[in-house]
Amino acid sequence: MQKPVDVSIVIPLLNEEDSLLKLNDWIFKVLKNQSLSFEIIYIDDGSTDKSWISIVGLSEKYSNIKAIRFAKNFGKSQALHAGFESTNGKYVITLDADLQDSPEEIPQLIKNLNEGGYDLISGWKKKRFDSILFKNLPSKLFNWAARRVSGINLNDFNCGIKVYRNEVIKNIDVYGEMHRYIPLLAAQEGFNKIGEQIVQHQARKFGYTKFGADRFFKGFLDLITIWFINKFGKRPMYFFGLWGSLMLILGFCFTLYLGIDKLFFDVQARLITNRPEFYIALTLMLLGSQFFIAGFLGEIILRNKKNKKRYTIKEKINY
Repeated sequence: MQKPVDVSIVIPLLNEEDSLLKLNDWIFKVLKNQSLSFEIIYIDDGSTDKSWISIVGLSEKYSNIKAIRFAKNFGKSQALHAGFESTNGKYVITLDADLQDSPEEIPQLIKNLNEGGYDLISGWKKKRFDSILFKNLPSKLFNWAARRVSGINLNDFNCGIKVYRNEVIKNIDVYGEMHRYIPLLAAQEGFNKIGEQIVQHQARKFGYTKFGADRFFKGFLDLITIWFINKFGKRPMYFFGLWGSLMLILGFCFTLYLGIDKLFFDVQARLITNRPEFYIALTLMLLGSQFFIAGFLGEIILRNKKNKKRYTIKEKINY
């Protein structure tokens, strides 16, 4: 059994060989004067450079370093999920490995978490050193939409540096690309005391960003997904059945109107199949039936789903 510690620092990474040693030294420099025991958990998300070699070297030097190596790149959400499962700390900190998140924020984050009685605190990179056109403006638009849909008043949902109580990360499931919405996932599980702290944003010193402009488009799609799952995920028939019923009722009403009109009022009129109302009725009834089928299938899948393995771990250190 792993020894409990005060702080677990979870660091997902992909091809960050140039920054790892500096980041590790920075963390130890900040925390060595704090009365906190800590562990660092590196999750190598399929790096193709010498990142893993650097991690192995660090683990040989420091006993409180743990590491997980994925067989290939599975994504940041899967890396965070694996890291969260491995934590033993009372508090859990997430950091990006590119030196743009400052470990010096850690003591204040923990202090604010305790003083405010929060479940988690998310960092806010109020002053950024990224491209205004390609990162800053899309980020502001994305965060505005996330606030409107989620009802959580955060300025920077996707900030890499956050602090959680251990029970929060042990009760949420970070999957797909949902790392952007961890505060929302936490709120859905009842951990709705969420705070925000302005943090320093460092200019990137090494390498390049692993996320392109398409991440904002994907982020909006994920936001719609998480809203739908939150509202109808446990009973998909409530959504599909409602719309299916409305379409079937409208289609039936059109069909009834056409039949009564042809039989009793306009017997000599053109054939029903030559009237546009017939095709409207047919389309509505077909769509309504398909919505019902989708709802039934959703219910069946939900009741028979099994937890699928989402990543393959190639190697572990100090476990």
